Amino acid sequence: MFLVQRMTNHSLGIAALAAAAALLAAPAQAQNYPVTPTQRDTAAQVAQRGVALAELAPSAPDSYTVKSGDTLWGISGMFLARPWRWPELWGMNLQDIRNPHLIYPGQQLFLHREGGRAMLSARAPGADGLATVRVSPRVRSTSLTDNALPTLSPSAIEPFLTESLVVEENTLQNAPRIVATREQRVMLSKGDRAYARGSAEFPLAPVPGTQPAAFRVVRNAVALKDPVSGEVLGFEAYYLGKAVLLQGEGTREITDKDGKTTLEVVPASMDVVVAKEDIRVGDRLLPEPPPELVRYVPHAPGRPIDGRVVSIYGSGITNTNAAQSQVVAINKGTRDGVERGHVLTLLSDGGRMPDSTDPAKAVLRLPDENNGTLMVFRTFERVSYGLILDIQSGVKVGDRLVTPR
Repeated sequence: MFLVQRMTNHSLGIAALAAAAALLAAPAQAQNYPVTPTQRDTAAQVAQRGVALAELAPSAPDSYTVKSGDTLWGISGMFLARPWRWPELWGMNLQDIRNPHLIYPGQQLFLHREGGRAMLSARAPGADGLATVRVSPRVRSTSLTDNALPTLSPSAIEPFLTESLVVEENTLQNAPRIVATREQRVMLSKGDRAYARGSAEFPLAPVPGTQPAAFRVVRNAVALKDPVSGEVLGFEAYYLGKAVLLQGEGTREITDKDGKTTLEVVPASMDVVVAKEDIRVGDRLLPEPPPELVRYVPHAPGRPIDGRVVSIYGSGITNTNAAQSQVVAINKGTRDGVERGHVLTLLSDGGRMPDSTDPAKAVLRLPDENNGTLMVFRTFERVSYGLILDIQSGVKVGDRLVTPR
């Protein structure tokens, strides 16, 4: 979760907040995030100047009181034409900042315009003294950190941080598989028992003294192809749910009436604990990765990026249009310098058309137009996943993404 510090009776130092982003952080850990020297240097620089008035959104308000359900991206978009540039807008006071990760509903923000520049702080223009945080009194038993403001709506991105998975072509072929169900059920759901077999690469054997091993249940390793080159960038495994290993697989000796002994295979026993969709025999199992503390700073790439949309996550249909808050895969990854938090501009294809004013009917290639904004939240070597933050018209496979101007 992206959080910034709550400032009571102090001026709000928000310029450093973009350098202190943390998505899906555990509440107990959020208060311990350090501020790096680079982040402090950035904050110190932008605190002196703010942004040009031309960078403000046309309808930027003079003040705003943060309320429950807000996101930092939404508030930034309220004040700025380019929300990822919020460090350059927000006023700050490094002396008062101890940990710029938390901000809560009730904080009042004021927009200062002076000398052709603009800044945002917790002190009203022309006011002296200390800023006041207005909060609604209520009895609550939850941690204050739980109410801190996220960058984006958590429901829009949390599932994809655990679900989207790019694997090599043979990974699923060698992965453990579900081979049977209790009572010969066709489909499995949460709470059902499954039986599975492992492989030489992925044996299903519990480790004594540890918690039951967890596995992702996946299906259909779909090839992700570059729309331009046709290169296969990876294979996307579709997430179905999660299962835990109760008992490892093994063998059992059976002696028939003639005294002949044979070995029978006894599959591993597993319980389905999460079922996004129905699970069936033949679905594959991949080890659940350890919990990951994901931190990112929304920002424009420092180099030119020119990518393409490879697929719309979960659609399985190439001609589907993606809308706002949907996830797409793009053909740029860590090898191309793409990072978590990179903000990219989506372009719509201008298309081709004949020049009706030209007797020769020359074909014109119309320019691509700005169609919205995407933020990268997960990266692989050759593929990344991004969340569509805003959009004017549907996004389709093959659409371009470039570094914001």
